[in-house]
Amino acid sequence: MIKKFSGLNISSKNPKRLVLFYKETLSIPVLEDDSNYDGVSFGFLKDAPVFWIWDENRWGKSSDGKVNLVFECDSLDKTYEELKEAIDGLKPPKTAIWGGKEMHINDPDGNIILLLE
Repeated sequence: MIKKFSGLNISSKNPKRLVLFYKETLSIPVLEDDSNYDGVSFGFLKDAPVFWIWDENRWGKSSDGKVNLVFECDSLDKTYEELKEAIDGLKPPKTAIWGGKEMHINDPDGNIILLLE
């Protein structure tokens, strides 16, 4: 049956903009690049789950809704300082009801990114 979670697909009508956001703004490592910004994979470890950005104009939508990506940071306060000039309307991190610190970001396509400390 199922033996591994490989990752998730994100379709974008403007994949170049989305790839550059994750690559340059958030500094998420690119594992496999494509000069056409189609099928670019992001992740932190080889053989671990990744996410791919695909050209929706070429392949169609990979899902009917937005995705919610969750990343961890060493310091959300430092991350906020690094990102506040690059992301319009970014709100500072706050303590969540579960007791940990979190910060929400929307990518250029409206997908939600939750940063945790």
